[in-house]
Amino acid sequence: MASYLSTEQPIKFSQETESLVKRLAGPSSGKAGLAKDQTEINRIISDASKGSKFYENEKKKDKELTIKINRILKQRDEAINGVDIAKIEAAVDQMINKIESQRDLTQIIVHVDMDAFYASVELLDNPDLKGKPFAVGKGVLTTASYDARKYGVRSGMAGFIAKKLCPELIFIPNHFARYSEMSSKVMEIFHRYDPDMCPAGCDEGYLNITLYCEEHSMTAEECVKEMRETVFRETKLTVSAGIAPNKMLAKICSDKNKPNGQFQLEFDSESIKSFMHDLSIRKVPGIGRVNERLLDAIGIKTCGDIYTQRAVLSLMDKQFGLVFLLRTYLGIASNTVEAYRREERKSIGAERTFPSLRNIQQIHEKLAEVADELERDMEENGWAGRTVTLKFKLNTYQVFTRAKSLNHWVTKKEELFEIGKELLAPELPVTIRLIGLRVTKLKDLRDTGTNGIKRFFEPASKNGSPRKRAKLSNEELEDHDYMEEAMPGYHEHDETDYKLEDDSFEGDEIIDLTNIQENLDTSISPSRRPPHSTSNAHASASDLGPPSRPRSNSEAKPFSPKSIKAVETHECPICSKTLETDNQGLNAHVDFCLSRGAIMEAQGSATKIIKSTATYKGWPKPEPRKKFNAKPENPKKPGSSKRGK
Repeated sequence: MASYLSTEQPIKFSQETESLVKRLAGPSSGKAGLAKDQTEINRIISDASKGSKFYENEKKKDKELTIKINRILKQRDEAINGVDIAKIEAAVDQMINKIESQRDLTQIIVHVDMDAFYASVELLDNPDLKGKPFAVGKGVLTTASYDARKYGVRSGMAGFIAKKLCPELIFIPNHFARYSEMSSKVMEIFHRYDPDMCPAGCDEGYLNITLYCEEHSMTAEECVKEMRETVFRETKLTVSAGIAPNKMLAKICSDKNKPNGQFQLEFDSESIKSFMHDLSIRKVPGIGRVNERLLDAIGIKTCGDIYTQRAVLSLMDKQFGLVFLLRTYLGIASNTVEAYRREERKSIGAERTFPSLRNIQQIHEKLAEVADELERDMEENGWAGRTVTLKFKLNTYQVFTRAKSLNHWVTKKEELFEIGKELLAPELPVTIRLIGLRVTKLKDLRDTGTNGIKRFFEPASKNGSPRKRAKLSNEELEDHDYMEEAMPGYHEHDETDYKLEDDSFEGDEIIDLTNIQENLDTSISPSRRPPHSTSNAHASASDLGPPSRPRSNSEAKPFSPKSIKAVETHECPICSKTLETDNQGLNAHVDFCLSRGAIMEAQGSATKIIKSTATYKGWPKPEPRKKFNAKPENPKKPGSSKRGK
């Protein structure tokens, strides 16, 4: 098949233009299966996007980021002026030694990732697609086959952009019911190896196979190979896997031998540090494209550069998150895998993307469809809620949210629709391309009394797993565990609204956020993060950050609804604070929560508080765990011992 990429020398861009072109390429541009040289691909994407509102919005964001970088560089120069760098480096080295003392190599963590999952499922039902470049979706691509990825086609890309990259591209409609069916089959297989596995989406997840390997006298590589073979035998789908001592490393490793491969990192400190030294910082979970550019501006391109720039990072802890980056440099992260608990669910929602609409009746029709979808999801999953949040995206790609709290439980589409209309009314007339509803402050309609406080009196695992539950309060979890696994601002601006959407694409898409948000929260939300980890050392102030909630990427205009009745107390769907205010006050607070300035201000306040109390002395030591024996001395027959022995 002929290549559609130019054989001419890569085009050189100015630094400012180059950053915008890279931004337009999107956060998925570095995934496995993509072309190695992205320069020509990025140029095609940029040229095809020019003139669109999306392009102008991204150009504005890129300019804002450039200004921010210049400001940070100025702050850096001021911070290091007249400072004893050697003394600061010595202090950071002591911190590194403390963090190193927390390293735990006793657990075998596996990250499994299905290969081009949606595309692979489509191949099962349509073998004629084999060897052809095709993508699932049309308006916005859900995924792309590996044959399409060679040309730069990727998930989250607009169909018309993908067609310019690969004119022979075949579009396949989404079949979500089929994907869900196959996902359930795959997850069932993974659960055989770790009943407490943690899904991180419909096509990936984390497992702790320490106990399974011990009980079945298997090495980690043998176990994972058997698991992958079982998946293929029973589903005809392939899966790639990474094996390492913690989740961060396992996820990085799962991308090493994609597709249909596995990679195990050696379980010793020096091998891990050597592995991380030359690794691009963009490969690290928790460092997105915005933070990548911020780090690049101060000379950090690889994880090894973190150590070189440790003094600067210490002086600018609030901007970069010193402890997270030091842990990244060392390759230390959470090694606890825990199944999602239903009672930890925070929200349920749905949203719809469509060609730009200004007609109020048509907008209301889309809103009604979303309300109908959300009602079905709430009924099927057994949820009710008391706070309803409306989300809408203008044709300029600015995103706004409006919320209303109620004194009763909401479940029906009629009420969801009316609340949505009420929240949207003061903003009209507007031209929008996306509308969504989300319900928070949930009530579990399936709760039989077994999920509440009683669970705190039960063992962490009925199977007697060696993975212990740390004795930490919720405040400690939120303060010290959440931002350990991401740089400040990562969830605010790195993975939001990056899709290259054609302003005139045909049709629309309904996105069910029920499982998507559930899976995202499973891997990100502080309330769902496994509570025991060697990463639970006291974090620096920069490890504190905004909660993992949907965020607006723009400042909202004042909102003053006339028809909403005041309720004495409300819970903010962003920060979960209980407020004594009316709905007008709540919406003002939500806008405050969503503003970047507020986030930075909150981090600054947190810095003052934490710096007065936090110390790197007396960090909690990890609880005793069973050691990982790579080569069992006394072989046992499979199934001869039971989990939880």
